[in-house]
Amino acid sequence: MSSIRHTIISLYQQGFLQCDIVKSLCCPKQTVSKVIKRFNELGHYGDRPGRGRKCTVNTPKNRNIIRSRVRRNPKVSMRKIAVQTGLKRESVRKIAKNVLKLKPYKMREAQLLTDNNKTMRLQRCRALLRRFAAKRWENLLFTDEKVFTLEQYHNSQNDRIWSQEAPTSSRIVTRRQYPQSVMVFGGICATGKTPLIFVTKGIKINKDVYCNILKTSVLPWAQQHFRNQHWTFQQDSAPAHKAKITQEWCQANFPDFVTSQQWPPYSPDLNAMDYTIWSLLEARACRKPHKSLEALKKSLLREWDKISLEELRSTAENFTKRLKLCIKAEGGYFENS
Repeated sequence: MSSIRHTIISLYQQGFLQCDIVKSLCCPKQTVSKVIKRFNELGHYGDRPGRGRKCTVNTPKNRNIIRSRVRRNPKVSMRKIAVQTGLKRESVRKIAKNVLKLKPYKMREAQLLTDNNKTMRLQRCRALLRRFAAKRWENLLFTDEKVFTLEQYHNSQNDRIWSQEAPTSSRIVTRRQYPQSVMVFGGICATGKTPLIFVTKGIKINKDVYCNILKTSVLPWAQQHFRNQHWTFQQDSAPAHKAKITQEWCQANFPDFVTSQQWPPYSPDLNAMDYTIWSLLEARACRKPHKSLEALKKSLLREWDKISLEELRSTAENFTKRLKLCIKAEGGYFENS
């Protein structure tokens, strides 16, 4: 329709009479007359102001209601606002997202950080970023421990079951009060991963047990893997890790390592094992509950071996990106894009 209007006005401006335009374009006389009249009144061939379907939902009143409810309680659901206002939920969502430019952010758990913690994180992240620039992160060996249980892994936000009828027991993820568990030690770098080490049940990882793991498992693997390359050992600030005997052993046996005074405090968000590998392993190895610890161990070993070099490199490379984000947040919480 707009192309016809444009042609009519073009011919009209060239001096054609209305009857000639009708004959030339073979269109109704009433159409030509209306287009020319609108052009003479408005100065263009577009629609008159106020034409079209009137807004009945996206009104200033409804926008103010939604805005005030969100300001009063940022956690309020669009469903609840829809029920209270009598509007459709999809209409409320569109107003909030497209008009008010609101975005939903998931609540997440994080380590408590004091102002002193943030200052130390900022200072040490800057030092680590200088230290591992120019791809020196490729030979950085991240290590950590984690407890795995026999229970099924469950993501309460994303786990869904598609079914024509509501499933019954298949949608229930059972939990026990004291499930059997196993402590696991592991490490990864951009080019490989250490053997997965299971800590004997009932043994607490103190400084002696931890040093024995480093001596009998980590060091032999690293020497074989890195050979003549310079590499760096990383660990967090757990009590057994920062014990004097542990620090002295690492100083004497590793070519380079991040000391407890150099690693940012309360920073699982900077350890590759915490921010990717453990959750990846748990999601894959614990898709279903296990009947015994032996079954759990076999599953963990199988999925540990399946972690690809692409995943390892991507995880290790993300370390410097996270350092930059932590610095940008001045040592505080940050979102990894």
